[in-house]
Amino acid sequence: MTPAPRIETDRLVLRGPVADDVDGIIAFYADPVRSVGFGGVMPRDQAWRWFASVIGHWHLRGYGFWTITLKGSDAPIGICGIWNPDGWPEPEIGWIVYPDFEGRGIAFEAATAVRAHAYDVMGFTTLTSNIVPGNTRSVALAERLGATLERTYDNINMGTEMLYRHPGPAELAQ
Repeated sequence: MTPAPRIETDRLVLRGPVADDVDGIIAFYADPVRSVGFGGVMPRDQAWRWFASVIGHWHLRGYGFWTITLKGSDAPIGICGIWNPDGWPEPEIGWIVYPDFEGRGIAFEAATAVRAHAYDVMGFTTLTSNIVPGNTRSVALAERLGATLERTYDNINMGTEMLYRHPGPAELAQ
């Protein structure tokens, strides 16, 4: 079993997901507007299974989604991490920030920390973010992170997606 390492930023702690974190994911998947970028609405039992797969992803791949918390609180405010289930074109950085915490730069801070950890500690040389057309907030964040649209492709679960390529370690060092 591969435990998720702890990552800290100025404001955040990214820690491994635990069973008590599931309610935020269930609420996220119940929202038809917010969940569209992750496959759309799911009933509670399916959202629970998706969350269980997030935990299993750590054990199968050695990386996955972290739970985002504010320093000084263990309450989940979102998730961010590296996702690469079977059928994905390559590892991607993904993010969800729960509604009460949007608009504070949390997704940017978390994604920046995840990318740095992936490059500096885990040895990744490239990462993408796969975004469904129309998800303008995720496109804006990917571009703020320096990612550029490389191509569209047919995702086995999501249909047409836009693949944004993040700058690699050498590009970020400049």
